[in-house]
Parts: sequence; structure tokens; C-alpha cells
Amino acid sequence: MQLLNYMQLYVEVAKTRNFRKAADTLGMSSSTLSRNIAALEKEIGVRLLHRSTRRVELTEAGQAYFNRCQSIVDEANVAHEALRGEALHPSGTLRISMPVDLAINYLAPLLADFAVAYPLIDFELEASSRRVDLLADPFDLAIRMGPAPAAPSTLVARQIALLERQLYAAPAYLDRAPPLDHPDDLAQHALCVAPGAMRDGWTLFNGAASSTVQVKTRFAMNSVGLSRALAAEGAGIAVLDSVIARDELASGRLRRVLPQWSLAPIQVHAITDTRLVSARTRLFVDFIKERLAARNSSG
Repeated sequence: MQLLNYMQLYVEVAKTRNFRKAADTLGMSSSTLSRNIAALEKEIGVRLLHRSTRRVELTEAGQAYFNRCQSIVDEANVAHEALRGEALHPSGTLRISMPVDLAINYLAPLLADFAVAYPLIDFELEASSRRVDLLADPFDLAIRMGPAPAAPSTLVARQIALLERQLYAAPAYLDRAPPLDHPDDLAQHALCVAPGAMRDGWTLFNGAASSTVQVKTRFAMNSVGLSRALAAEGAGIAVLDSVIARDELASGRLRRVLPQWSLAPIQVHAITDTRLVSARTRLFVDFIKERLAARNSSG
């Protein structure tokens, strides 16, 4: 049991490359953690870490040991959860990183419902466009929009939703802008979209038909909420999901343009650093996937 405890401590240090961060996550002092890692190195007779005042680096042996230990610790945690009834009564803190717009417009009501369904689970939430490092940052789960990450290869991505993408603009903008009857006409219009969204042009779909058009943006931003607000003010055309646009559509501030055409839906993934996740993480991913699918089928 002592060796397994050492492994758990070592895995946390190896993931964060920082004794203070690892100690905070483990709920112990940095000095106690350092002594335990030193005892582990002494017991196995191999140096696992290069320590400096700023950072901890893994030795070659330390990296190999980490690769083996991580799966062992994950399996032990899963077994421990099952033995103490965690799968039936999940508890503890669920740490999630997610994009701001997705969190506010989609996940907030689902989080509230999940919290009611599982009252013993607490949450630490980061709403940010920052791409967290699941191997170093203390998150159980990251929810991200776009293709599944290709690196590092240890990450596990599960697709949980497809979000539709349609074009919206304010009536005032459409009244003064050039005609917009076909996707080709978009080249003459002001767009409020993400800066990299037009790099290879846009392909729009109308049933089996498709049209690719080269477009350029006037307002480049990394916020769907801001693009919606600018479009509602008449600045240009935004790419939105109907859920994001619903309030402005209801009030008449936005109107769908080229209504027969849509861009390919955008993928949403739940990403973890291991397949052996805690019961609370597994339950949450299943919960939001089911709820998002129900929203799409009803919408």
C-alpha cells in the first residue's frame, strides 16, 4: 500500500512538474511531498526527477516510470471508488475547463440540473478559451469545440455534440448591404467571425448541393457572444447556432440569411487525459451528451 501511495504522489508531481501545485492538489505540504518522492527514489534506487528552483523535469527513467504508474494509479482509483460506493453515490470535486460562450449558452443549465441530480458533487469551473494542459493543470475534464486534439497522443476525446452553424444579420444591415441571394454574394459583405474561420474559404451546404466561397472578415474576434452582439447592432453577418441567436431572433434584432444554406456543424468534445476516469466525470460526460442530443433533436 505504501508503494501505491508513493506512485500516486509521484504521478501528481510528474503531471504538474511542480511540487507546490502537486502538494495543493494532494492536500499536503510541499516539504512532506518532497520527502515522500525522495523516499520513493531511494527505495527503487533510481533518480526520477531533476529538481530546480523553478521547475521539475523528469529523467528518462522518471518518464518511463510515470507512463507505467499513471495507468496503475488510475486503475487503483477506479477500483477504490467502486469499493466505497462512489459509483452509486458520486461525490468529490469535479474540475472542468470549458469555452466561455459554450458554458454560458449551453452548459450552465445542464450544470445546474446535474448538480441537483448529484448533490454530493462540488464543482471548480474555468470558463476560458485557454487550451489547458490536462497533463499539467488540475482538471478532470476539458470541453472544447472543434476537431479532436491530435496531440499529445495520451489524451482521450469523446464527441458529445454537433452544433449547427447558420448565418444571421440585422434587418438594418441587410437594408443597406448588397443583395444576398447566393453564398457567392458573401464576398461583398462584412463578416463578424473568428479570425481563422475564413482561411480556406467557406463551404455552405443546401441538402446535397454545396458552394465554396472565398470571404474575408471585417470584425475578427474569438467570442461568439461578441459576434452576435455586433451583428445585432448592424455591423455585419455572424455565424451562430439557433440557440445562441434565439433571443435576438425573437426580438427581431437578427434575421437568418441564406436560410436554405448552412455551414458544416462544429464538433464538441469532452477531453480527458485517461480512459479510466472517476465516476463523477463519467456521469457528467454522459449527462451532457444526452441532454445536448435531446436539445438538437427537439430543436
